[in-house]
Amino acid sequence: MKDFEIVASAREVQGKGASRRLRRTGFIPGILYGAGKDPVNIQLEHHDVVKHTDLEAFYSHILTLSLPTGSERVVLKDMQRHPYKAQVMHMDFLRINENEQLTMRVPLHFVNEEACVGVKSGGGVISHLMTELEIVCLPRDLPEYIELDVGSLELGDALHLSDITVPEGVGISALLQGGDPAQSVVSVQLPRVEIEPEELEDEVAEGDVDVDAETTEGEGETESDGDES
Repeated sequence: MKDFEIVASAREVQGKGASRRLRRTGFIPGILYGAGKDPVNIQLEHHDVVKHTDLEAFYSHILTLSLPTGSERVVLKDMQRHPYKAQVMHMDFLRINENEQLTMRVPLHFVNEEACVGVKSGGGVISHLMTELEIVCLPRDLPEYIELDVGSLELGDALHLSDITVPEGVGISALLQGGDPAQSVVSVQLPRVEIEPEELEDEVAEGDVDVDAETTEGEGETESDGDES
């Protein structure tokens, strides 16, 4: 499992104006909280953080947050991005307690898609209705991702929440809270066929669409309106 270490320092000045000035100097404002300790406002170097943000594992791993007061084991709970710039705006980190369960979202990896029966033999396409899964577990049991094998799915088949096999010590949050076990996660369906304008014109020319009936009906309504006038 990959180790991620991020260097942070205390953030003395707070407020929107201070955060804007901080970002202009290449830092990200953030907060560290949890594990029964007081929240701490922190700042992180943008270039140090952004090199990790393209890695899927960064979002579902135990991270090491290095502070002047010592290192903290944390998970990333929230990260705000700029709406159109390649810039991280704010980060929230949660301290972990090794003896307390975490609620985290981890990615789903779909394997054997190319060998899927419904795709190869049935001409279907795979639809990912979920791409990540919220789980509950102790920090030591936190998986990097969860695999779903779709190779045996035939056309019209689907995998549901109840079909997901999670590692020992891991629970599916939705099911623990009484959610629907039949909720679909991935399915194999025939691709949608959209009729292009040219094809529609061909159908009209071949008589598949009764244009005359629609036209006659419209003309009748027009004459009736004229009689009333």
